[in-house]
Amino acid sequence: MDAEVVGNGELADFRSKARAASSLLKALSHETRLLILCMVSREEKTVSEIEKLLGLQQAVVSQQLARLRADNILETRRDGRQIYYRIADPQLNDLISVLYKMYCEPGPAVIAADAAGIA
Repeated sequence: MDAEVVGNGELADFRSKARAASSLLKALSHETRLLILCMVSREEKTVSEIEKLLGLQQAVVSQQLARLRADNILETRRDGRQIYYRIADPQLNDLISVLYKMYCEPGPAVIAADAAGIA
């Protein structure tokens, strides 16, 4: 950055935002956490739904959900005994939606196989 173009106040703001972005990216830099976020970006899910979709043990899923909650990435909603997870920030949901389209969305071959019952 050019010091003449960016004032000290702006630089401090950029650094603060860069620090926040870095923290977010660290939280996202785990395969299981990204998979969970892709799942809940479309609709909220319970722990048992996430476990079933990922084929992982409850302890593993719960550990990753706890990390995402601690980082304020996920929030919960209770309905009776069920706890539903969803992305806390609509802007983050937009980012995850882009990642979903790039990496998680089924390609034409997968969609065709599903339609034909060949999965």
